[in-house]
Amino acid sequence: MRDGAALPGGNVSGARRSGDVVLRPAGPWTPAVHALLGHLQRAGLDGVPRVVGVDEGGREMLTYIPGRSIDPDAEIVSDALLVSGVRWLRRFHDAVRDFRPAGPVRWRHGTRELAADEIVCHNDPGAYNWIADGDRVVGVIDWDMAGPGVPTDDLAFMVWMSLPLLRPLPLHDVVRRLRLMADAYGGPAPGEILRQVDRRMTLAADNIEAGQRRGDPGLLNLAAIGEPERTRTALRGLRARLPEIEAAVASSGSAGGVGPGGDGTTRIGGPLGP
Repeated sequence: MRDGAALPGGNVSGARRSGDVVLRPAGPWTPAVHALLGHLQRAGLDGVPRVVGVDEGGREMLTYIPGRSIDPDAEIVSDALLVSGVRWLRRFHDAVRDFRPAGPVRWRHGTRELAADEIVCHNDPGAYNWIADGDRVVGVIDWDMAGPGVPTDDLAFMVWMSLPLLRPLPLHDVVRRLRLMADAYGGPAPGEILRQVDRRMTLAADNIEAGQRRGDPGLLNLAAIGEPERTRTALRGLRARLPEIEAAVASSGSAGGVGPGGDGTTRIGGPLGP
């Protein structure tokens, strides 16, 4: 199939669009990812690309999901869009619980078997992988990082990338949006999610570094945006703030309602809360 236009983002995937089809470089993990996407389609999960096949060049072919992509360096998603993303994540986790491949499976970060308490996580559910329509998440893309984990792995990743905890937001906004996310997911408690973020994002940085050492082209591309050192530096900043955040979460009351969505974004530099 002929190449189309490069899609926004794509630091890892190198995705291109040709009509209603997205073309992406495949890898040894692609058969497992396609089996996962097929399961989610049969389970009726919304917002998941369908597998079309593999083209003559060996690239995977997936259906294109129309909507607006999100640039996390230019905007912070609104409360309403954040809640929509978390609710989608919960639907995904419910739909994937009975997807249990037999024996060890090759994923991007290695070959392993699901443990009894694990599911197959998306492992990269940041807002940059959301497709939005106003204040609704209508699609989640870039499934090539999928693999075994526990549900809080995805939730903690989303807190880091989409709250976003990686940015030095005002304390009251961190607490408020963390509670919104916990309420939207339906448990665990905000403090428990918060305690998982450092571990989860340290693992993400370690996986990027390991992939770069073994020559994974997609993960090597992340060096152009400073990864994994950018994440490690941001985590050091989080550790300095963590006692203050934990104390504020522990002393806070219940979250307020979800604010108006507008186009689903708050521009970087603008106020997040009252």
